[in-house]
Amino acid sequence: MAVKVLFTYDYGKENMNSIKELGYDVSIIDEKKAAFSESIKDTEVLVCYNPFNSLDISLLKDLRYIQLSSIGIDQLPIDIVKQSNIQVCNNKGGYSIPIGEWIVMSILQLMKNSHGLYRNQLNKLWKMKTNILEVYGKTIGFIGTGSIAVEAAKRLKGFGVGLIGINTNGRNIDYFDECHSIEQLDQILSICDVVVITVPSTKETKHLIDKAAFSKLKRGAFLVNVARGSILDESALIESLKTGNLAGAALDVFEEEPLGKDSELWTLSNAIITPHNSWISEMRNERRWKLIYENLRRYINGEDLVNKVDLEKGY
Repeated sequence: MAVKVLFTYDYGKENMNSIKELGYDVSIIDEKKAAFSESIKDTEVLVCYNPFNSLDISLLKDLRYIQLSSIGIDQLPIDIVKQSNIQVCNNKGGYSIPIGEWIVMSILQLMKNSHGLYRNQLNKLWKMKTNILEVYGKTIGFIGTGSIAVEAAKRLKGFGVGLIGINTNGRNIDYFDECHSIEQLDQILSICDVVVITVPSTKETKHLIDKAAFSKLKRGAFLVNVARGSILDESALIESLKTGNLAGAALDVFEEEPLGKDSELWTLSNAIITPHNSWISEMRNERRWKLIYENLRRYINGEDLVNKVDLEKGY
């Protein structure tokens, strides 16, 4: 009997046929309208991003494997997944190149004050900006040294910067000049000209950068967040931007998304706001599909899967 796989996104006729050729019975539903029905009750594999607000997976008694199209897993109903012993794989590495490029872009925007120059353009104001900095010689610290941080560090090497990584145990990572454990966070924050957040969202990292951490930052430093909004205490972030302790921030993720129209972040001239856009590129579907296909091939053949998530660690 064919293994039943449920997709919440249609990857096209050719791709779906290739899954059928592996031996799967393929169903497709709209993720935004996903709900339990008799036609999907025997689903064994779920390929999705986040149908969990409307689809109660506890009703899928045969579900054994969830393939996420995202890197983060904070949308998962973790308790149900654990109780049902469902294995989960994510899309680690699938968005690392575009996000790595985005980090480089964000650092350049902040140091070259391109945001301020663009505002002048909109107002047809010919006024030179003199608060422009060089990236060369600066110290850039990454909180989290996974695949996204590595892709960014690889690209930043050519700028002549110092690259410091922070991870759980201080293990060395390629492209970083030095790495330290999370216990040394305060010390590292005090010496970095730019702090980049690339750490996974877990219970341990919620508000990791809080009011106390912002007070440890080198005055005039910049911050880039492409991880999850929950890692920053947003009220402390706003205070630090308003006082000038933090010179500027490029923020692609927020505690609540979409960012509320009443958020002060919209009005701060030293904040660059983007709508969780850093992962987008013309290659995103191709890379995502390659992983999905490879893991479905492995699953039906009883082989080890790629990018298994440790549910206890949260990544």
